[in-house]
Amino acid sequence: MNFFFTLALALALVTSATLIAQPALTIYNQGFAVVRERLALDLQAGENVVAFAGVTGQLEPDSVVLRDAAGRVPLRILEQSYRADVMSQGLLLAMHEGQELDFLVTDASGKESTIRGRVRRSGYTPGGELAAPIVEVGGKIRFTLPGQPLFPSLPGDGVLRPTLSWVLSALEPVKFAAELSYITGGLSWQAAYNLVAPEHGDRLDVVGWVTVNNQSGTRFENAALKLMAGGVNRVQLSAVRDLGPRVKGAMMMAMAAPEAVTEKAFDEFHLYTLPRKVTLRDHETKQVEFMRATGVMAPVIYVYDGASMYGGFQGGMVRDAAYGTQSNKKVWVMREFKNSEENKLGLALPKGRLRFYRRDDADGRIEFTGENELDHTAKNELIRVKTGDAFDVVGERTRTNFNGNNRQDFAEEDFEIKVRNRKSAPIRVRVVEHLYRWSNWGITQRSDEFSKKDAQTIEFAVEVPADTEKTITYRVRYEWK
Repeated sequence: MNFFFTLALALALVTSATLIAQPALTIYNQGFAVVRERLALDLQAGENVVAFAGVTGQLEPDSVVLRDAAGRVPLRILEQSYRADVMSQGLLLAMHEGQELDFLVTDASGKESTIRGRVRRSGYTPGGELAAPIVEVGGKIRFTLPGQPLFPSLPGDGVLRPTLSWVLSALEPVKFAAELSYITGGLSWQAAYNLVAPEHGDRLDVVGWVTVNNQSGTRFENAALKLMAGGVNRVQLSAVRDLGPRVKGAMMMAMAAPEAVTEKAFDEFHLYTLPRKVTLRDHETKQVEFMRATGVMAPVIYVYDGASMYGGFQGGMVRDAAYGTQSNKKVWVMREFKNSEENKLGLALPKGRLRFYRRDDADGRIEFTGENELDHTAKNELIRVKTGDAFDVVGERTRTNFNGNNRQDFAEEDFEIKVRNRKSAPIRVRVVEHLYRWSNWGITQRSDEFSKKDAQTIEFAVEVPADTEKTITYRVRYEWK
């Protein structure tokens, strides 16, 4: 009997629900999505068995909601089943363990023949790693298939695609459009930003892309797409989710349906609605432009944090004389810009990778100049990201004096910081110093003005002319009592 004809007979025992509109997806940047479909149902009075073979292979069964969107049909769900064990060679071998099958063998000349073998072990484990099959041929054991297995027929309950089925109770015959929604894994998205500047100058052109990845096992045709950005809380129930390919359970109408999602910002989250429908094929990665801005002011800044390797204050006194004296020479190159309408932006930006380019005036081509990660950034917030280390700007940090021991009530340290600018143009450098030893401190001597950034960080902003060296000195006093 023909394989697909057998399948058709198996599915004829139930009523098939059909799509009547394009799906709608809300994809979260945590690797899951909410899928919404409209199904045409034609129910008779009493119990009805309905199947829909169009769901994903990573559907969460207890998230499924089937209802009359108009609220006019008193639909009652008696039972719901989810089948993700789609027909495959491994599954059919598992169903025929202990039985004999014909195996098709093709020799080097292309001639076909069959041999008989008994399937002792299929090697198929639902949701697990495959093992070598064991087949007995002519009284001898093989740890491989002797050929292409030929199955006599498809089992009556086999499915070719992940399938939801229900036992529905209706008071009278009714036709209506049902709304199906569920949460599924296998769908994800992330943002990426390309920022292009001229060879000289600090104004950028910004293009934001969304990359959507569909590994759900299902194709979505002309889907209305929304993207949710933010840390939505999810309960991890790994023990409960490990249910295997077949899941059955009673679904009562007391289960609340999800609220309709609208395009707005709320709590920690933001929704982005794509302007046109998108077709997402299974195992496809698709990119869609979601924002563009021209003339964004993003100046380059130089930061020298000579003691950055020590981290932050740990909550106790540090009397070790050598602590905080080791120095690095790298001066960071950073970009800083405000996410505001005045700066040609002003959109809540989802987290993603920032890639910076400069256009070479000699040939008009753009050259990559660094990248970094952007976290979720609200409107009017300041963005500062490191793009690399300066080649022509070098820092040097030296402790020149230390006065303190365990018998004193204080300690004093003197530091000398040098910044050398080997560029042909002047620059402005932010020299950051961390006062790690104790929270009770004071600057008693200094060569330049500084600003206090937090309880244990100060910053000197200094101008360094072309091809010169700038020296900063200061003394800090820590009071232990």
